[in-house]
Amino acid sequence: MKCRIRQFAVFVFSFFFLSTLSAQPAGQEIKWFRVGSLHSWFSNLGSELESGRTGNDAQQQDGLRWPADYEFQDCIAAKSMFIGTTNYDDPVYGVSFPYKVVAVGTRGADAMSEIMPHNFQMFGKFDHPLVFVDGDPATNNYFDDLVDVVDPNLDSDRKIVNQLHSSIGISIDRTLRAFSQQYNDNYFVYDYVFKNTGIIDLNGTKVEKTLTDVIFHFQYRYAIGHEAFRKGWAAVNNINWGRNIINEVVGPHLPNDQSGSELRAHYSWYGPHSQSAGGCSGDWGCPNYSRGGPLGASQYVGTVVLHADTSPQNQSNDMLQPKTTKYLGNDTDNTTLSQYDKNAMEKYYLRINAGHPEKTHAQEVGDGCADSWGSDAGGFAQAQGFGPYTLEPGDSIRIVIAEAVNGISRIKSLEVGNNWFSHSGSSSLNLPTGGTTTDKTEYLKAWVETGSDSLFETFRRASVNYNNNYDHPLPPEPPSLFEIKSGGDRIMLSWDGTAPESHPYFDGYQIYRAVSRPDTTYELIYETDGSTPVSSYEDRTPVRGFDYYYYIVSKDNGSTNPVNPGVPLVSNRFYTMTNKPAYLRRPAGGELSEIRIVPNPYHINAVKLQFGIDAPDRLAFYGLPPECTIRIYTERGDLIDTIEHIDGSGDELWNSITSSRQVIVSGIYIAVFETPNGESAIRKFIVVR
Repeated sequence: MKCRIRQFAVFVFSFFFLSTLSAQPAGQEIKWFRVGSLHSWFSNLGSELESGRTGNDAQQQDGLRWPADYEFQDCIAAKSMFIGTTNYDDPVYGVSFPYKVVAVGTRGADAMSEIMPHNFQMFGKFDHPLVFVDGDPATNNYFDDLVDVVDPNLDSDRKIVNQLHSSIGISIDRTLRAFSQQYNDNYFVYDYVFKNTGIIDLNGTKVEKTLTDVIFHFQYRYAIGHEAFRKGWAAVNNINWGRNIINEVVGPHLPNDQSGSELRAHYSWYGPHSQSAGGCSGDWGCPNYSRGGPLGASQYVGTVVLHADTSPQNQSNDMLQPKTTKYLGNDTDNTTLSQYDKNAMEKYYLRINAGHPEKTHAQEVGDGCADSWGSDAGGFAQAQGFGPYTLEPGDSIRIVIAEAVNGISRIKSLEVGNNWFSHSGSSSLNLPTGGTTTDKTEYLKAWVETGSDSLFETFRRASVNYNNNYDHPLPPEPPSLFEIKSGGDRIMLSWDGTAPESHPYFDGYQIYRAVSRPDTTYELIYETDGSTPVSSYEDRTPVRGFDYYYYIVSKDNGSTNPVNPGVPLVSNRFYTMTNKPAYLRRPAGGELSEIRIVPNPYHINAVKLQFGIDAPDRLAFYGLPPECTIRIYTERGDLIDTIEHIDGSGDELWNSITSSRQVIVSGIYIAVFETPNGESAIRKFIVVR
């Protein structure tokens, strides 16, 4: 059975890969950051295009996944990078353009003649650990954390170097950094150096000229609520492309800012939707109106400007940059741009050099429905324009930005969603300020809005880290090898502690476990204090028939924690988190008479009493010989599936799926068990749906 399932998975992956590859932008390569609680993909094209990773519009929300422990936590739909200049004598087209603009994103890219990548590498402080479950590779890092160069002296846990040329002679060095220490693992730092090298193509052709009124412009199309959209409780599908996103800008770079913020922050959140079940006044965080549970869109996402050169001759931080913060329509302001279309380039240059609007987008929307404000069907995006600068040959400008996601935790989101859903009458609900309210909408809004405070705390940590040249205390490395083996009465875990135990403040390990699925809450099941070397653990508490997922973290003694002294710094869980289940296996049976099927009868209404709601169709065959073939027939004798049991245990699990990938219907079924030496046994079982 396992062999057939693996072949099917390979076929599905191959089909998906081939069917989507052709829709990706030409010349694109992808790398991931996934060593912290924030995961995202990055393109060698210099910006991450709309639907650009897969080419599939149904996956428009793709990237900036937080908290990444759970599926469908994506917070962005697209990005773009524009570079504009004035009075440009184009050496390719042979004319002078009043405005010359080149771009990557939000929907298109020309990697051959406009903004052209020529180097794309990932560096790691150490490589990802090897993780195995029952001998099989069992971590997403085998595919998504591909380190090209290991450098123990790296200033971050992961660094992507992305170098590009552009057809206006500005070369771009984009250096991306990710961190895994628990107080710095939910933001990325983007360090840009734009240099007038004069190189205008991939052949290295050089045209030396002074570039005037140069603008560097970034656009962020945030879209929060992927989980609610994918699981069907969102108001309408336009949240998938950010129609109801609200964008706010604060900081000293704004002439009319009243926030008092010392940070140049641009941030966004899920705005209340007019078509939600409770109306826009109650649609905070996109709650599930049908059953409660976690909120579908409680994240806050945005950027903070860490540095912007004053000029090529003055590298001091210009606190008045960016000088353009005008929000843009995702559809109306993203029409086709050709780098040789005079009229289109003029429109785009004026947009990326538009300055500050009288009111921010959030101020324009006010207390209204986010999706009802404005006429752009795609919603509105954050925009940052730096400049204008004059770049003589050899001049450069450096801009550093951190992008982050934060909000209430998943556990708090679940608590708030359930309290909100079940509340009725005059009972009190606890507010984050310490008071209480009987108004469930006030309660919901108050908790969701604490996400902005959490995001700003992340911005401050990013700023401190940057200003300290990324010199922050590090936890011990994770074990370089983590192995899990399913047993008859226990699940056995072992690891290689050579790397973590060399840390000067090493103080042991913690092992966490999730039941039935990896996309759920993990519980601490084992901890050592570091006084005695330990490299294995036997989990003797699993229940037969359930799936178990694990991760292990190394910890220090808490003496270096700058945020909460005494609390250990730990290696990030995503280094060792398993993506394949371990489960209890019985020793092989001695006689065919020992074979039994559980549950029998199987009843769909007794799911919680069987193998749980996360494995609702599961049946188990117990007491099996070490090897046998299991053939399953309908009552009239139609063969619907064949399972090859070859692992030497007494157990085999079956999810009631036929060989043609159909879930079986109600009825009486016959299982025939045959050993290699020709012995056989027959068992009947009943399914009620």
